Amino acid sequence: MLFSKKNRKEAQYLEPIYGNEAMDQAIPMYKLPKESLVPRDAYELVKDQLIDEGVSRQNLATFCQTYMEPEAVKIMSETLDKNAIDKTEYPRTAEIENRCVNMIADLWHAPEASDFIGTSTVGSSEACMLGGLALKFAWRNRAKKLGLDINKQKPNLVISSAYQVVWEKFCVYWDIEMRTIPIDEEHGSINVDKVTDYLDEYTIGVVGILGITYTGRYDDIKALDKKLEEYNKHTDYKVYIHVDAASGGLYTPFMEPELEWDFRLKNVRSISTSGHKYGLVYPGIGWVLWKEKDFLPEELVFKVSYLGGEMPTMAINFSRSASQIIGQYYTFIRNGFEGYRLIHKKTSDVAQYLAKEIENMGYFDIYNDGSRLPIVCYKLKEDADISWNLYDLTDEFAMKGWQVPTYPLPDNLSHINIQRFVCRADLSMQMAMDLVQDMKEGIERLNKRPSRHVSSDQTYGFSH
Repeated sequence: MLFSKKNRKEAQYLEPIYGNEAMDQAIPMYKLPKESLVPRDAYELVKDQLIDEGVSRQNLATFCQTYMEPEAVKIMSETLDKNAIDKTEYPRTAEIENRCVNMIADLWHAPEASDFIGTSTVGSSEACMLGGLALKFAWRNRAKKLGLDINKQKPNLVISSAYQVVWEKFCVYWDIEMRTIPIDEEHGSINVDKVTDYLDEYTIGVVGILGITYTGRYDDIKALDKKLEEYNKHTDYKVYIHVDAASGGLYTPFMEPELEWDFRLKNVRSISTSGHKYGLVYPGIGWVLWKEKDFLPEELVFKVSYLGGEMPTMAINFSRSASQIIGQYYTFIRNGFEGYRLIHKKTSDVAQYLAKEIENMGYFDIYNDGSRLPIVCYKLKEDADISWNLYDLTDEFAMKGWQVPTYPLPDNLSHINIQRFVCRADLSMQMAMDLVQDMKEGIERLNKRPSRHVSSDQTYGFSH
């Protein structure tokens, strides 16, 4: 068959990709190209532009899931077109979301007689926003009944200084004063003994963190609950807890089922988590639940007539793909409780192996050894006789493809720089052994060369 100019487009499918005209010219970077491309060429051009990015599985900065089974990817790819908000259009998808909420409520020990309520979200950040809004509206309703002038001053939220940035966003967006309790080296998490010093009649709630992103530690939610129970006995202005369990919410129930941090505690009213962290789903999926339906103020639930039926919605986001919800359901039924426990146990083993190997190197003090949340954090020993710092070591990791963050701790400890490994399910023991070898080789190179100067205000970005 002969080809002429008029069927040049068809001919491109038969030409070698890097021998056709599309690969011989640059595409416009900031405006639409004039002509369309055949799908194959567009795919390769986009793929080539991503070639110099890091390998996600070597990204030890992120908590986000970087591997799912092919069957999970398949079912998620096949459901990308479903709009999660269209409950009447996709009733089976809505039922799957409902099942996930019930499964999570069971994991978090919602009382058998409770009328719990919850929803999926776009990651734990939206879940935190909804949890925070419920605290604010519920406080406002209680304060009005008690005759408090709610406009006299800003309402406030109490949290440790090791908060994730979403809480700062929440307070800015919704005009809340953020009252932070500085962490110290003794606690490394919220200092429960000082919590009541920050409370007053304008406090909408206290946030407990189950998995601090800086260090991997847990706030003592049980002790916090006890402290607030005592406080609430002596005031009409009750204060309750929202647990930000972005990292620990779908990890701790399998690894420490006896730990009381969830709806077993009287003053824990709502919990948020991320399905795309230790829930083992690709970004972005989150969940937020309230122990009782009454704990979610009615003002935050909107009933919308849409596509032939009335549906209640509480999410900030509206139209979004249902594929992550379906991916979460797949992962729940695929793994079951025992599967999750085995996966997390393996991840914990890897984290503790890394912590021991790093400690044995003799240069570092371990901040978190991975025995709880599988996060390994460490700092340089104060008496380490070396001519390099953690930022130099981050560069050495990068030369081998590893993305390892170095950063200062929050206020009050900001003079301390630490380095962190986030261990995820796809970090095998063999990969961990390779990581240790690369780390040792990097340190050996650093020991053989003079240090480079790092300014005191230099920081390296990292993802929560």
